[in-house]
Amino acid sequence: MSETKKFLFVNRKAPYGTIYAWESLEVILISAAFEQDVSLVFIDDGVFQIAKGQDTTELGIKNFSPTYNALGDYDVNKIYIEKESLDARGLTVDDLLKLTYEDEDDDWAEKDSIHVVSSAELVDIMDQQDVVLSF
Repeated sequence: MSETKKFLFVNRKAPYGTIYAWESLEVILISAAFEQDVSLVFIDDGVFQIAKGQDTTELGIKNFSPTYNALGDYDVNKIYIEKESLDARGLTVDDLLKLTYEDEDDDWAEKDSIHVVSSAELVDIMDQQDVVLSF
């Protein structure tokens, strides 16, 4: 039996224009499917990956942002957003998708997966991980 590792995926890029955001999401779902302890961080332009109201019609590509709603089903419920990145882009938590999970230890209560943290708190979170992957 393999040991569970703590994986942190750092999402820095805007959702479209490169393949980084989509590839990150695929790797996150695969890692979670193999029962790894997965956390995500959205910093810099990566905060736009989970922004509400994405319209990719004029880009001619599929909007994959609804896929983030599946993260809770994969037990991915530690999603960190760097406060400084939100502030610098004029965004608040209300501008982001509502990502939740059902807490089996609390009678399946629906809980928020998103946690806004400072850059200093983010350093501590990163220090607690076994693997940190940046996209």
